[in-house]
Amino acid sequence: MTQQLPPQSHSREPELTGVRNFRDVGGLPTSDGRRVRHGHLFRSGHLAHATESDTEFLASLGLHTIFDFRNAADQALEGQDVSLPGVRNVNIPLTDPADGAEFWKMVRNGDLDTLRSLLADGRAAARMTTTYRFIIRERTAEHSRVLRAMVEDSVPTLMHCAAGKDRAGLSVAVTLLALGVERDAIEADYLESNAGHRRYKVQRGDNAPGGMSPEVMELLRPLFDARVEYLHAAFETIEGTWGSTDRYLETGLKLTPADRERLRERLLD
Repeated sequence: MTQQLPPQSHSREPELTGVRNFRDVGGLPTSDGRRVRHGHLFRSGHLAHATESDTEFLASLGLHTIFDFRNAADQALEGQDVSLPGVRNVNIPLTDPADGAEFWKMVRNGDLDTLRSLLADGRAAARMTTTYRFIIRERTAEHSRVLRAMVEDSVPTLMHCAAGKDRAGLSVAVTLLALGVERDAIEADYLESNAGHRRYKVQRGDNAPGGMSPEVMELLRPLFDARVEYLHAAFETIEGTWGSTDRYLETGLKLTPADRERLRERLLD
């Protein structure tokens, strides 16, 4: 029977000024009645624009490691993460900077006809679904590296990408699968990225044709939404490629039963 999710605690979710989509993943239920331990697994958007007060809060979390899943193009656009004393910053790109750089340049500066040709009639959502499937299928070494690090020493952990929605969302989902968290709880956490105060701030160039008109924003919406069908595509890829979550973790990510148990010891109450 599915457990009822606990009310979200905002004690560790201040109104950060320069960091979007921050949250503690603690409290999510596992299939055997345990819960993810608070204060051990966090997720967010990038930290490059963290203010002084944001940085003070992040430093208070006692983090061991920050995993940044952005690629070089993202970092060039947004900047490097703030440095937190005593915290290890590990960059593990989950997308190729050359794959999509022109696309995101178009998102920021493209004219309306170009946006329509690339994004209208379900094409934007299809692109997102394809990306989710690709990351699950082709980034097993990267996800294995993250889980292996947490098995060994990298907890408490913060995972982020640019918006904290897709690459970080998948990495958190994979971690939660390894912990035995229930699928509906993983989905509920994923969909939290749609909350107004969490959403990535869409940016268009000052001279971009059409600016941020209602039509432009509607065309872009699928790129910036957290949609359950995107996450379902990832789960379907796991099952279609490996046959089950257990085989994905053991064969795809090289995570042994002993590794999973150690991870659970670190991250579950």
